[in-house]
Amino acid sequence: MSVEQNQQVDFTVDKNNLYREESITDIKVASIRRLIPVKPDGSDDTSRTPLFIGHTQVMSPEGPLPIQARIPANNLSEAMDEFPKAMQQALDKVIEKIKKMQQEQQQNASRIITPNR
Repeated sequence: MSVEQNQQVDFTVDKNNLYREESITDIKVASIRRLIPVKPDGSDDTSRTPLFIGHTQVMSPEGPLPIQARIPANNLSEAMDEFPKAMQQALDKVIEKIKKMQQEQQQNASRIITPNR
């Protein structure tokens, strides 16, 4: 979020969209955040489904590249089963964005006019 000088930002907490966060990892490749819905008093809100967010990183020539994606699951077991597919889809999107950025850079570079050429 960019904030200009003298601009007001709404920092109001959405009390109807609260979650408690747990982190689960295999200390190898998978890190899964389980976001458990809670009520404003901190008790579990069983009327809403937990959210699962997967995290991992892959090595690139420029160093580690973090990958993150929501995992479509209703429980931790499903989240672990869906983790590889969700991470692969997220990685594919990142690669696609990188390729698009490289193409745009090449197009912009070809527009540069240099003297004596």
